[in-house]
Amino acid sequence: MVSGGRPLPTLHVEGGGAAARVLLAGDWTLRFLGPRLDALQGRLQAVGGEAGWDLSGVSRLDSFGAMLLWRHWGRRRPDGLVLPAELEGVFGRLAELGDTRVEARAPYRLFDGTAQVGRMVFGFGRHLLQFVALVGQLCLDLVYLLRYRGHWPLLEISANFYKVGVQAMPVTALVGFLIGVVLSYLSALQLQLFGADVFIVNILGFGIIRELGPVLVAVLVAGRSGSAMTAQIGVMRVTEEIDALTTMGISRYVRLVLPKVVALTLAMPLVTLWGSSMALFGGMVSANLQLGLSFDFFLNALPRAVPAVNLLIGLSKGAVFGLLIALVACHFGLRVRPNTESLSANTTASVVSSITVVILVDAVFAIATRSIGLPR
Repeated sequence: MVSGGRPLPTLHVEGGGAAARVLLAGDWTLRFLGPRLDALQGRLQAVGGEAGWDLSGVSRLDSFGAMLLWRHWGRRRPDGLVLPAELEGVFGRLAELGDTRVEARAPYRLFDGTAQVGRMVFGFGRHLLQFVALVGQLCLDLVYLLRYRGHWPLLEISANFYKVGVQAMPVTALVGFLIGVVLSYLSALQLQLFGADVFIVNILGFGIIRELGPVLVAVLVAGRSGSAMTAQIGVMRVTEEIDALTTMGISRYVRLVLPKVVALTLAMPLVTLWGSSMALFGGMVSANLQLGLSFDFFLNALPRAVPAVNLLIGLSKGAVFGLLIALVACHFGLRVRPNTESLSANTTASVVSSITVVILVDAVFAIATRSIGLPR
């Protein structure tokens, strides 16, 4: 039988019992097998397990037809198989895959939970060791660059500074302004109850300059720039560009990691200052509209209410947060395996880990500077 100039798939059985022989012919492809799949599967089920198979009449065979026969054969070549040379590669690849069936999950045992906790602890330990190794390698590279100053990747640092700093200004300004408006509005509702309207300057000043501004900007940068760094290095890993750099004798740390770390460490204090300023501006506008406090009063009261050392603490937090976000992003980028699933998983882990590290380090800052810059 012929359809569209191509022979249809056929199955013919000669003889019976152990001497039976199955002759296949035609195009065993998805296009022709699909409409008559049920009938062919019924005939395949009727064939005995000891029959010999002859595929010399098969003109075409795709992966669908090959897998149909492979599963019927019990994922192994039957005895006495007659196979044309052009089809050897198809079944050879299937044999190399082995048994791909999903095994039933073993029942839960008493200490499976403990074993999972142990795997998590060892996994965290591996991450920590690799992170320390990354920091150590960067320190060695810095010593090398201090000795050979002509090898500094200035163009890469400048490009990364523009990406993580200048291009982050619009979204930082918008989010900072809105956060300042919301914080000022909610604070004003409570202060009006006690007739303490003027203290909104203290609340906004301390809350934004010392705590909320650096943390908010760090979270934005971790989601925007940190994920981009991880994805960029991960894609270079998938496309083997990093291996090409190594082959050419170019250090991946000097050309890829160091520029990102330096650029984000330098840009974060400036982005923090910009975001905190916009948040204070939003709070000032909200205080003027709701409490009637003039812009002049707000700007004059702010330096008296918030000592300048709080600004230094906020900028220091920004620099430390930028350093940690870049290191975490590059760490997960270098861990990417050459497949897209690993790329997406490590990018997600990079953002979550960066935000977690920022919050933990902010808590350490709060404890270490609890007696600095605060009114008594």
